[in-house]
Amino acid sequence: MNLNVKMKLSRGMSAPEYATDGSAAVDLRAALDEGEVVTIAPGARALIPTGISISPETRDVVAVIAGRSGLGIKKGVTLSNGIGVIDSDYRGEICVGLINRGEEPFEVRRGDRIAQMMFLPVLTARFITVDSLDETARGTGGFGSTGVQ
Repeated sequence: MNLNVKMKLSRGMSAPEYATDGSAAVDLRAALDEGEVVTIAPGARALIPTGISISPETRDVVAVIAGRSGLGIKKGVTLSNGIGVIDSDYRGEICVGLINRGEEPFEVRRGDRIAQMMFLPVLTARFITVDSLDETARGTGGFGSTGVQ
């Protein structure tokens, strides 16, 4: 399935590309000034611009910003909010909030791949107030109620 997404580029950045035919997401790169370095100390956060603004052809999609597994596993650098949600009607520059959960300072430079972006369908819920919910085998059991194994 293909989706047309209009893209406005700024800060001299290029359009993101899918790395392989099977890639689900495109890498987002840091749109810092040439020579600029953002150092994220352990436990600190930083907001990094990407130089990309988007306009999907339909409101029935969301752009989801996810962390890069290599940064998370090797450096402890992840998204500060877990995931990023870019609503279909947002037209501003996409920026990525990073947090350094590692033990060493992490440096971000222009062009570094800092996150990934994928598009997913959106279902809009109609909420219906009721007095009771359907019964299930699980019921109200939560937070580990099904065990670990």
